[in-house]
Amino acid sequence: MPYTLNDLAGDIKEILINNKIPNGSDKICYFVSKALMDQNFVVENLPDRVEGEPSRKILYEDKDTDFCICGHVYANEAIGLPHDHGPSWAIYGQASGETEMTDWEIIQEKSSDDVLYVKPSETYLMKTGDVHFYDIGDVHSPVRKDPVRLLRIEGTNLDNIKRSNIKSFNGEESKG
Repeated sequence: MPYTLNDLAGDIKEILINNKIPNGSDKICYFVSKALMDQNFVVENLPDRVEGEPSRKILYEDKDTDFCICGHVYANEAIGLPHDHGPSWAIYGQASGETEMTDWEIIQEKSSDDVLYVKPSETYLMKTGDVHFYDIGDVHSPVRKDPVRLLRIEGTNLDNIKRSNIKSFNGEESKG
């Protein structure tokens, strides 16, 4: 039986109501991976984007718990700078292609210039079916060299969230 967007949303909502985050993150990751491994789910929810259409699309937003499920489809290379998700957690799930993800260690909390300084701590490759939880304040950066499709579960819709001003020790800067 196919796993649907409504199934995924219902499973996540139940976990958030009963377990909260980060305690329920492993359970949510399990269901995100289940969705990613269902080709019908991927085809239905992560279709090709029309030229000019944003790579990120909100597929579901929950009014009770505030989480949302976003579909990301990148047709071309995409190199992200180090960033966090402000006051939200996020779960990334790779549906197709590969994403090289780097986790960053905070080496200096916000300084007088309101910058958070970081250095890379670990780099890993996310392949189809891989899922990773990023808690509030976790800094990471993705590199996608070829077309990819992914799901991102956000603890709250990040459209209007202020993120930290982050700068790596080598000068790469991300302002959210």
